[in-house]
Amino acid sequence: MGERVPQTYANHTKWDPLFHFFLLPVVLTHLVLSIWKLIRQPGVETAWLTVLALAALVAVFKIRTNALSVQDRVIRLEERLRLAPLLGEPLRSRLGELTAGQLVALRFASDAEIPALVDRVLRDKMRSKDIKKAIVTWRPDYQRV
Repeated sequence: MGERVPQTYANHTKWDPLFHFFLLPVVLTHLVLSIWKLIRQPGVETAWLTVLALAALVAVFKIRTNALSVQDRVIRLEERLRLAPLLGEPLRSRLGELTAGQLVALRFASDAEIPALVDRVLRDKMRSKDIKKAIVTWRPDYQRV
């Protein structure tokens, strides 16, 4: 296995080839073809196939979003556990003010820059994207689903 490229804001988005380049295109193509066939040959059978194609698309998105939701819950817990000893008061007592998105974004920040960054996030109400851009020393997460 080759060396991993250092993770940065520019390259941290993860593409899952089986999902993004196979499953999703196949399900979308099937839906489009089902709709096209329904228009050309209206009937109960072609309508039902279109409903099934739509159900498959919804299932694919629900499976993906449910996995990401569970992962985000785990990341929030991990980050709260990680941040508590790194932050002094009063920042530690304000951990509950951080949103889920902010906690998920903060996981990329190194331990050394966490106190100043958390203070800035709380003060400026930074969004996830802006937090990631503000990180100087990137802490990679290669496990993202």
